[in-house]
Amino acid sequence: MDFWNSSLGSGFILMGILNNSGSPELLCATITILYMLALTSNGLLLLVITIDVRLHMPMYLLLGQLSFMDLLFTSVVTPKALVDFLHQENTISFGGCALQMFLALALGGAEDLLLAFMAYDRYVAICHPLNYMVLMRPRVCWLMVVTSWILASLSDLGHTLYTMHFPFCMSREIRHLLCEIPPLLKLACADTSRYELMVYVMGVTFLMPPFAAILASYSLILFTVLHMPSNEGRKKALVTCSSHLTVVGMFYGAATFMYILPSLFHNPKQDNIISVFYTIVTPALNPLIYSLRNKEVMGALRRVLGKYMICAVNKVL
Repeated sequence: MDFWNSSLGSGFILMGILNNSGSPELLCATITILYMLALTSNGLLLLVITIDVRLHMPMYLLLGQLSFMDLLFTSVVTPKALVDFLHQENTISFGGCALQMFLALALGGAEDLLLAFMAYDRYVAICHPLNYMVLMRPRVCWLMVVTSWILASLSDLGHTLYTMHFPFCMSREIRHLLCEIPPLLKLACADTSRYELMVYVMGVTFLMPPFAAILASYSLILFTVLHMPSNEGRKKALVTCSSHLTVVGMFYGAATFMYILPSLFHNPKQDNIISVFYTIVTPALNPLIYSLRNKEVMGALRRVLGKYMICAVNKVL
């Protein structure tokens, strides 16, 4: 059998969800709206957290990093998918595929770890409020952020290099929205069973401990909240934690489906829907879930927008 990935001019064809949809124009418009929403909402949240000094707190530092990761994550996939559909050109170079895979895996892995650190932040804030500024001092927060980026990048660099070293057959069609490990391994002209097992083990190792830490944190939080004497404090804590758990459920559900569920339960249509969910839908919804149910963020947003509107009016006058 002939192999082709060693040639300089070789590449893949991404057969994403737009090409196999019954109403591709409607789906394209929907994805475009969601992408613009993701850019706007995450960009505004980052701007507000950066400008408003009242939000220069550990919780909002981590939330700003989550918005930054979501902004990059959706931008790695969505613009190319939309441009390819509009130009009817679905090819991606071998190097471009490797780069997209690395960025998507690294950003997803960093978000996986960051969500666990955010759960720990809420646990400390609610269960140990008197020690919060000690346990979550700026150095600790930045260490959490840097750890998320470094561990995810190193792990996923190894996965990318190993996945792309396989020889691929003449069929270049990736029946997926982006270059990811499971659909690429289906094109490999080699025995990938051991590597698939390693991907599964790494998926469990990378996803389950943070998820277990999140469940433990929120179990302790729930126990503490139920014993709060103040109804207002109890309500505020529950609102904050419920928004976080919504984000956690969306992210870990999609990641578990892709990287832990056995390949026998996968098919291209389901995988494409899941990939749209965690690369486009979730980044658009995350900032809305956090900001719309957070009085501090909404107050800061009104202050920042009001300040810019006043400046704009003064310039006009």
